[in-house]
Amino acid sequence: MLLTTSTRLRWLLLIALLSASKAWALAPEAIQGETLGEMINALQNRHYEGKSYDDALSAAHLDAYIDTLDPQKMFFTLDDVKSFQVYRTALDDAGREGNLDPAFTIFTKYQTNLKARLEAILAELPTAVPEFDYSLSEYLPIDGDDVAWAASSSELDDRWRKRLKNQALSLKLADKSVDEIAPTLIKRYSNQLNRLQQYNERDVFAIYANALTELYDPHTSYFSPRRAENFDINMSLSFDGIGAVLQVDDEYTKVVRLVPAGPADKQGDLSPSDLIIGVGQGAEGPIEDVVGWRLDEVVDLIRGPRETTVRLEVIPGKGKTDQRQVVAIERNKVKLEEQAAQSELLELEDVDGASRKVGVIEIPAFYIDFAALRRGDEDYKSTTRDVKKLIEELQAQGAEALVIDLRNNGGGSLQEANDLTGLFIEYGPTVQIRSAERKVWRDGKRRRSTYYQGPVAVLINRLSASASEIFAGAIQDYGRGIVLGDRSFGKGTVQTLLGMPEGQLKVTESKFYRISGDSTQHRGVVPDIDFPSLFDPDEIGESALDNALDWDQISPVRHREYNLFSSLLPTINERHESRIEKDPDYIYLVDQVLMATETRGLKTLPLNEKERVALRDSQEQKALEIENKRREAQGLEPLDSLREETAEATSDAAEDEDVAVDDNEALNTLGNVAEDAEAVSEADEAEDEAGDVLLIEAGRILADVLALTGASNNANSATAQR
Repeated sequence: MLLTTSTRLRWLLLIALLSASKAWALAPEAIQGETLGEMINALQNRHYEGKSYDDALSAAHLDAYIDTLDPQKMFFTLDDVKSFQVYRTALDDAGREGNLDPAFTIFTKYQTNLKARLEAILAELPTAVPEFDYSLSEYLPIDGDDVAWAASSSELDDRWRKRLKNQALSLKLADKSVDEIAPTLIKRYSNQLNRLQQYNERDVFAIYANALTELYDPHTSYFSPRRAENFDINMSLSFDGIGAVLQVDDEYTKVVRLVPAGPADKQGDLSPSDLIIGVGQGAEGPIEDVVGWRLDEVVDLIRGPRETTVRLEVIPGKGKTDQRQVVAIERNKVKLEEQAAQSELLELEDVDGASRKVGVIEIPAFYIDFAALRRGDEDYKSTTRDVKKLIEELQAQGAEALVIDLRNNGGGSLQEANDLTGLFIEYGPTVQIRSAERKVWRDGKRRRSTYYQGPVAVLINRLSASASEIFAGAIQDYGRGIVLGDRSFGKGTVQTLLGMPEGQLKVTESKFYRISGDSTQHRGVVPDIDFPSLFDPDEIGESALDNALDWDQISPVRHREYNLFSSLLPTINERHESRIEKDPDYIYLVDQVLMATETRGLKTLPLNEKERVALRDSQEQKALEIENKRREAQGLEPLDSLREETAEATSDAAEDEDVAVDDNEALNTLGNVAEDAEAVSEADEAEDEAGDVLLIEAGRILADVLALTGASNNANSATAQR
C-alpha cells in the first residue's frame, strides 16, 4: 500500500512518541561513589599541580558540568541554571563522601528538558517545516559561547525554531524535496529521543567525572569501563576498521583525524572535520541516519570484519554545510608496519643550478613493538631501527641531506624519541623530566658513538606533539638541524593510568623540558623558518585547550652545540622568502589558508535563502579564483567551475586502490604519549594541498644549505655510522 506524505509523517510521529513513552530514573551505584572518592584523592595527591578540590574548584566543576551537558544553551533556561547554584560550593564535600546526588539531580533536569523538547519538536515538525519563511532576514549564531542563557521558555522556543529552520534550509539546499525534509528531521529527532533513553548510570558518572578531571589539565581524564577497554584496544599493534578518530560535535559525529596509512587515509575521500550523518553496510545497503546517535553506537556501525565495505554519508567539513557526499571504504587490518617510517628521494636544483639529492623520512608516530622486544626478537619493529635503515638506503642513493617529516605526528614512545635523537648527535641527553615532587631526571643518549653528520631539517606542524616535540626541540637545541613549519602542538606533559574501583584515571604526573631548560608545554617548538599555518591556533593546540598547564623553565643542561646553520639562517630565510614569492603552488597554499581564516570568522548563518545561497556561491567563487590564479601561473587553462576539477580528481581517484580501518572514541593506535589528536583536530581546507609544496620547499632549503656550506655531492661525506 502506498502512503501519502502526510500519512507517512503521522506514522513516523506515532512511532517516535510511542518509543519515547518509556520512563526512566537514573541513580548512582555505590561503586561510582567509591570511584569518585578515590579519584579525588588521586587528583589531589598524584597530579603534577597538586591542586586541592576546594570550594573554588567546586564552583568551576559545576560550571563545567552544566556546560558539558548544554554547550549550545539549548535546554537549560537561566532559571534552571540559577537553581543549580545551591551546589556551587558543595560538590567538593559531597564528592569526598562519594555523594553523587548533585550530579544526578542536574542530569535528571537536563534529561527531562531534553525529552520534553524533542517530543515538542516531533509534534510540531509536520506543520512547522512547510511554514518556514526563507525570505525573512534572520540569523543563527554558530558558537554557543556567544549566547547567554535564555531568560524564558519563549526565548528558548525561538532558538529552537531558528535551529530547525536552519536544518530544513540546509536539507533544501542539498536538493531534498519539500516532501522529504520533515520525514528526514522527524527520523533524526526520533533517533535522538531513543538515544536519550539509553543513557545509563556509567554515562552520567563519566560526564560528571570528566568535568572535574579536565579542570586539572586537558589530558587528565576518567575512562569508563567501556572507554578503558577501547583505550587498551588502541594500544595494540593492529586492529580492524577504517582508521578514523571520531568525536561528538553537537548532534553530529565528527572526524577528528585519520590514522596514517589506514584504509580511510588511503581511500582519500574522508577528511578531518567531516561530519558523518549516515552509515550504510556493503556496496548497496540502505544508509541509516545517525545524527543524534551515541558515539559508541556510530562506531559499532562503522566497525566490522575486514574486507567488507562501509559507506559513510558525510557533510564535508570545509565550511560547505549544505553539501553531502557518500564515501565507500573497505574495512581492513591496520598494521604497525603500514604506519612505519617511510622514505623518498627529492632531486632538486640549488641556487647555483647544481643538482642536489635530499632524502625525506616521514615518521607518522614514534612506535616500538614492546611485545617482540620482551620476547627477545632481534628483528623487533621500532622507529629508530627503521629510520637507521632508511638513512643508509638514502645515502646509498646519493642523498646529501635529510628532511625528517614529523607533520601530524602526535607522539608515541618516549624511548624512541630519545633513541632517534641519538642517530643525529654524538652524545648527550635528549630531554629532562620533572615529577610532581619537582625531582628532575635526564633521559636520552649518554655515550659517545657515531652518528649521521649531514645537514638535517625537521618539518613540523600544529599537530606535531609530545615525542615529536622532544625530538624537534633536541635537534634545535643541539644546533644539529633547522626546524621548519608551524609552531608545534605544545603538549609537554606525561600521563599515568591508575586503576579505579570502576574504570581508570589517566592523570598528568610529570612535565617534559628541553635540554635548554624550556618547557615544550603550551608554547610548543617554535620553528626557525615559518611555513603557512594550516590550522587555526585558536582552535587547535595546547594553548587552545582549557586549563592547560603553563609554560615554564628549569635549569639547562650542559651540552655540545654543533651550530651548523645558525650563521646561515638569515641568508637561508632570505632565499626562502624570495623563492616563495614566485612559487604558484606556495602562493596557492597561502591563499587557501587566508580563505579558510575568513570562513572561520563567520559568527552567524543566514536563514534567508537568498543570503545563504549567496554565501555559498561566494565561497565557491573565491575557491575558483584561487585555483585559476594558480593554473594561469602554471600556464594552464582556467576552469569555468570547480566541478571540472572535482570530476578530474574523481576520475583519478577511481583508479586508486580502495582500502580501509576502525574507529574508536579516542583512537591512539600506537600508544601515543600525546593522545591529544582526539581533542584537536580541525584540519582546514588547505591541508590536502599543502603536503608536496611544503615538503619540496623544505628540500630546497636544504639544497641552499648544501650550496652555502660547499658540501660535496659525495653521498659518503655525511655518513651515518652506528
